[in-house]
Amino acid sequence: MHLFGDSLLPRRLLALMVLLGLAPAQHSALAQSRYPDKPIRLVIPFAPGGETDLIGRLWAQRTAPYLAQSVVVDNKGGAGGAIGALEVARAKADGYTLLVGTSGTHVVNPLASSGAARFDPARDFAPVTLVSLTAFTIVVSNAVPARNLQELISLMRNNPGKYAWASAGTGSMAHLAGEMFRMQAGNPDIPHVPYKGAGPALQDLIAGHVPVGMMVLTKSLQALHKSGKLRILSLAHEQRLDAISDVPTTGEAGLPEMKVAVFNGIFAPAGTAPVVIDTLYQATRRAMQEGGLARELETAGAQVLTDAGPERSRRFVEDEVRKWTPVVRASGIRLE
Repeated sequence: MHLFGDSLLPRRLLALMVLLGLAPAQHSALAQSRYPDKPIRLVIPFAPGGETDLIGRLWAQRTAPYLAQSVVVDNKGGAGGAIGALEVARAKADGYTLLVGTSGTHVVNPLASSGAARFDPARDFAPVTLVSLTAFTIVVSNAVPARNLQELISLMRNNPGKYAWASAGTGSMAHLAGEMFRMQAGNPDIPHVPYKGAGPALQDLIAGHVPVGMMVLTKSLQALHKSGKLRILSLAHEQRLDAISDVPTTGEAGLPEMKVAVFNGIFAPAGTAPVVIDTLYQATRRAMQEGGLARELETAGAQVLTDAGPERSRRFVEDEVRKWTPVVRASGIRLE
């Protein structure tokens, strides 16, 4: 009798291989084709209440029906988003732990880290999709006499040290936006006042305790501008927005190179199977087109990205790193 004459033996060996995780590729592909078969954890690397938290929760709520699974939000704030990002980078690459990645986690942190990088956005993450962009604005309190950006720059040049500018914190995208503005305005003496978040900075701007602010364009900021409680002088964007059509872009105001926006996107750990990445991307597209996600993001003040797949998202992040590298180096920004 031949050793492999018994047809049961190969089947027994196959069963053993499955148990040991050594099953042939077709069994692995079959398992992936059933993704997702349990709830997905979405890590938001910032505290509740901010823009990234809002966008992440909207994505989770609107995309879950197209995945036929729940998406559980987990806020893991700290270190400018690095704590939550690092946790996802180290997670199992099975598609069940995802990150809401931002300009902070994927651009600022890697460039401004004072020590050895704790994670590498290109090496440690697989992009799924970019969800939105939100442009920055240059805002002034009503105590500032400038009515346009060039008048503000003249005031800054003629009054060294007087016109301080507020940001959401050292190493934030608002900080980088302010540094880019300073460089392109001819390096006037304008002190930086970092706050612990955009909210406190905005409150002091309204109260006139700080004259200038670098602020993400939100619905609340639009309302404050329209009510006259502060003035948005310029939008760091390629074109004017219908919501604040009276506000010129920085290009129109004489600073054509100043385009600053925060991105929010979905990222998986590196090594996640392409079929899993595509499942997540296609679910996002359907949520945008059919599930009301695009409409809700626009209502929140964000620019929606409806067709930013994995490859486009990867190139976008790489371009952002190249764009901001000289700004970080010139400004000397360092994160602990």
